[in-house]
Formats: sequence, structure tokens, C-alpha cells
Amino acid sequence: MHPKVKKRAVISEPAGFTDESSTVAKQAFDGKAFVKRLANAPGVYRMLDAAGKVLYVGKARDLKKRVGSYFNRSGLAPKTRVLIAHTRNMEVTVTHTENEALILENNLIKELRPRYNVLFRDDKSYPYIFVSSKHSYPRLSFHRGGRNKDGRYFGPYPGAGAVRETLNLLQKVFQVRQCEDSFFSARSRPCLQYQIKRCTAPCVGHISQSDYAQSVKHTMMFLDGKSQQVTEQLAMRMEQASHRLDFENAARYRDQIASLRHIQERQYVDIDQRDVDVVTSAIKNGVACVQLIFFRDGRHLGDKTFFTKVPSDANVADVLSAFLPQYYLGRAIPTELILGHEISDKELLSNAFADHAGHKVHLATNVRGERRRLLDMANVNIEQALNRRLNSGGEMRQRLEALKEAFNLDELPQRIECFDISHTMGEATVASCVVFDREGPRKSDYRRFNIEGITGGDDYAAMNQAIQRRYKKLRQGDGKIPDILFIDGGKGQLHEAQKVLEELQVSDVILIGIAKGPQRKAGAETMFVAGDETPIELAPDSSASHLIQQIRDEAHRFAITAHRARRAKARTSSPLEGVEGIGPKRRRALLQHFGGIQGIERAGVEDLSSVPGISRDLAQRVYGLFHQDTY
Repeated sequence: MHPKVKKRAVISEPAGFTDESSTVAKQAFDGKAFVKRLANAPGVYRMLDAAGKVLYVGKARDLKKRVGSYFNRSGLAPKTRVLIAHTRNMEVTVTHTENEALILENNLIKELRPRYNVLFRDDKSYPYIFVSSKHSYPRLSFHRGGRNKDGRYFGPYPGAGAVRETLNLLQKVFQVRQCEDSFFSARSRPCLQYQIKRCTAPCVGHISQSDYAQSVKHTMMFLDGKSQQVTEQLAMRMEQASHRLDFENAARYRDQIASLRHIQERQYVDIDQRDVDVVTSAIKNGVACVQLIFFRDGRHLGDKTFFTKVPSDANVADVLSAFLPQYYLGRAIPTELILGHEISDKELLSNAFADHAGHKVHLATNVRGERRRLLDMANVNIEQALNRRLNSGGEMRQRLEALKEAFNLDELPQRIECFDISHTMGEATVASCVVFDREGPRKSDYRRFNIEGITGGDDYAAMNQAIQRRYKKLRQGDGKIPDILFIDGGKGQLHEAQKVLEELQVSDVILIGIAKGPQRKAGAETMFVAGDETPIELAPDSSASHLIQQIRDEAHRFAITAHRARRAKARTSSPLEGVEGIGPKRRRALLQHFGGIQGIERAGVEDLSSVPGISRDLAQRVYGLFHQDTY
């Protein structure tokens, strides 16, 4: 058993009685018959496999309707169909309210960790900063666990690092002791902390009890978010010390004020001095991520990131809904949670959180102003966290192993390249080449190619030119030949790439085309290996499929970024600018009407003159600009 997995208590059964879950049938479960016996009441249901192990835990406002939805309708998601196929029995617990069902569901998920529930692993309690009150010279310390000591608790903080950083700052500014009481009482002379100006040595009487109490008061005011008031009080004391010609203390107050100003610049965010958590979620290549950013009294205390693997049909709102009760029930909850996505059970969660926290908890979505900026910050962080996770060495190796198995490769690929083409109706065509190795994306080896001399919109010719330019240089020794070359496109683009590689006599590359699936849905792609007409379709939730999606998406991102830059540069010096009588408005009208320069170039005089504001004379001039040999 894993050391972090708690052993469940075994309850012996009374003589003559058996636990309902111990009579699990080996045959298929008759869900429709089971539903008939259920009540129209709130509660929690548990799906069990043939061994009696809980596969899934769910809550319901109406058990009969919710459980019946699994067995009385078609069109279930693939994950749900697999779950039903493995279900051999069900258990239900009726509750008084839906809130009770939510809390029970959360407790069961944390205890049982069912395979088909979205699970987030974080079993640590929040850390706090504790200020003792019994001692004549109170101590500032790190605290985790029950809050049963006499004193003030400040927090919670997102992690031990955030607490230690704050304690370090407070020690520099206010010099309140952080040593153990036993160490404090045994001192006969100041310790090193006094020498480096991190403590005022109250242990040997170097500071009066009243002055020390003032430092403790300022510390707690700062932790309460009243740093501006602390700064004002220190400024007043500095002025008083200066009038008394006590320049040593005046300088100390001055240094404290400077340090506080610096901390305020780093930590303070104007969110009305309230306790707020920003929570958002994202999914990429089968990995779900939730990002939390913590604010207490308007100060940014840090953030936490959680990961879990999800099925291909999961969405970000479902992930967020699953995360919120797992994380907050059993913990301190701030007055406001800013959510990155609208969730269906927002009202239910808000009521359950309020009952648990003892105060109103507002779940805010579609925020504006400063709160929107905080959410944008969370979204930037979650994107980077997902990329780091997907490109980590362990994750990449697992996906490469899956790729090796999926395509029956002899060994793990060392280097993978992928090409994509981007243009707007044939304008400013750009090809991208991205490179991945066992460490993830190798951005220093990325290349982009401005495609010239082809008919606008001819993706086959664009792919031919890009592959030719890339691998001609590689054959000359400028770079490394990849083990696998992915082409973002169907059989046509694949044949173009195959033709170029044959011309250049590059034969030691596995060439694979990625044809988009129905409605361009991620995970539904069809792969073709050059030289084999048999299509390959990978399971949407396979690690190999996720890696291919990641590489293909990166090639697309790199291509479209380059295309937009090239298009913007071209449009700042449009050839239409040289035509007399064509100003910005008429130029814009032409571009909008024909969809770009290529469309204008293909248009005849009659087509051009049909654009509002373009006379026949102007149309002939525009036509002549592109057809000087026939005009």
C-alpha cells in the first residue's frame, strides 16, 4: 500500500447479515430495474465493479432522474459508456438536501479516490503565520495544523514558501523574534540575529517591552493588510525622533519605511482589501490543470497549480466544478472566488461554501476591471504551467514510448519535426517547421519559410517548397535529420513531402501525414504513414495521440504567428497605395470585397468597378497595376 493511502476501517458484519456491496453480481448490471426502486430525492450514488470496488461517485438533486439518465438514453460520452460497461452494482445514500449530497460526495471522493472521478491531489493543510499572545515578548512563527493556541493566526498562505518569504521580510523590517521560547529563555547575550539586524534582542533587555509591543503591533497591522497605516505611523515616529535629535532611531524608522514601500510595490494589488482567490482551469493534450492565485487583504500571497488526467470529452467547466468542492470543503474559504469559467452548479456550491465557512461566499464569473486583470494573470500562468508539464522530461518520455508503440518503431525517436502551412486566401503564405526532442520543444531549431513564386492558396506547392528548402540544407550538413517528420495535412501534402525527400535522397525518415478529423475535432485525426495506404487512428485519450496533437498545435501556432506578421508587414505597404485616386477608404473597400490582394489581382475590370466608390476609370488603373502586359 502507498504510504499516502489511508487504510480503510474494516467493520465486521453482524451474524445473518451481509453488506449490500458484498453481493455484487458477476453478470451485467440491470440499471433500468435498479432505477425503478430509487426515490425522487437528493443523494449520492456509487457505481461498483465486479469486485465491489467503487468506480465513480456522483451527487444528484433527484437520484431517480440522475441515475436513470445513464440507462434510459443514448448518445452517452465514450467515458460514460465505458463506466457503465464496467458497472456491476450501485449503492445510493439519500440525503436531506442537495448541499448535504455535495459534501458527502466530496468526502467519498477524497476517501475512495474512484477511478472515473476527476481527482486532484493535495492533502496538505494551509500554513499560517502565528503570533503568540501569552509571552511578554511575543514570537512570530510558521504554523500548520490545528489552530488551538492562544494568539493570532494570519493566512492561510498557499504554501510553505510563501510563509517563509513573508517571515523573512517581516524579520528584516520589524525585527520581531522568531526563536523558540526555550532558546529565548536560555540566552545570556544576543544571538547572531541581533548582529545582522534581524532581531532587537528582547531576550537580554536591549529593547523595552513597550517598544517591542509597538513592533509586534506594526507586524500584525501589516499582516492584516494595513501596511499604509503602518507606514504613516513609522513616518510620524521618524519625525518625532528627528525633533528629539535621536538620529539613530530616525534612521531606523526611515529604513523600515523604505523596506515597507518596497514590499508594497511587490505584493499589493488593489482588490478592495478583501480575501479573494482566483481559480481557473484549462485542458491540453489530455492533461487538465487548475490554477489558484491567493489574495488576502489585497496582498498577493502566491499561487498553486494542480494537475490531473481527464478523458478526451472533458471540458474546462467540468474540471473546475470537480475541483472546487474537493479543494475548499474542509478548508478556510475566502469571501470571494473569481472563476475562470461559468459552472452549472454555481449556486449550489456558493450555498454549500457559505454553510461550511460561516459567511457568504461569492462565486464571480464574467468579471471586469481589476478582477479581469487578475483572471488574465491566472490564465497566463496556467498556460505556462501546462506547457511546462507537457514538456517535462518524464511526461515526454512516456508519450514518446506510446508513440513508439503506436507506430511499431524499433526505438524511441530522438528528434521529431512537423510542418504546417498558413495563409489568408493565398496571401502572405508561410510554412513553419517545429522541432521536438526528448526534452520537449527545441525552439532554437524552429524555422519558418516565406513561400514565394507559387499560385496563392496552393498548399501542395507551398509544402513542396518548404520541405525542399529545409532538407536541402540538412543534406548539406546544416542541422540534423529527424527520426519522424509529421506533415499537417492529408494524402496530398504527404505525397508532396515524399516526392521531395525522394529527390533529395533522404530515406531514413519516417514520414507521417496528419489528416484532420470530422469538424476538425482534436483527437479524431487520421494518420497516414508514407508508403502505406492503411490509415491509422489512435484512441483520443492515448498518450501518443496527445503528443501528436501537441506537436501539430505548436506547428500551427508558429505558422500562423509568422503569417500574421508577414501579412501585417505587407499590408503596411500595399501595392494599391501607388494607384492615383485609391485612398485608405477605397483600398479598404477593395480588400474587404475581394478578401485580399490575391482576390483583387484575379478580378476583372467589371468586377473591380462593381465595388462602391470604384469608377470604371479607377478599376482600369487597378487592373493595369497587376496586368501591365495586357493593359
